Amino acid sequence: MATSATDQLPRVESPCVRKCTLDDEDICLGCFRSIDEICAWGGASNQKRLEFLELAVARRSRNSKRA
Repeated sequence: MATSATDQLPRVESPCVRKCTLDDEDICLGCFRSIDEICAWGGASNQKRLEFLELAVARRSRNSKRA
């Protein structure tokens, strides 16, 4: 399996803020990752982690617009 330039960088750190509470859609209200993304984080490549973070940022943005 080929490695990408992203995977040669230091590991992307978890955005967890230790405020773990899931909403009705299983999205963490602390970091805005889905439960599936949280469970997959440990074994995910940097590229996948960055994808998870992009999704979390979009969710956070949508959530703040509702508030």
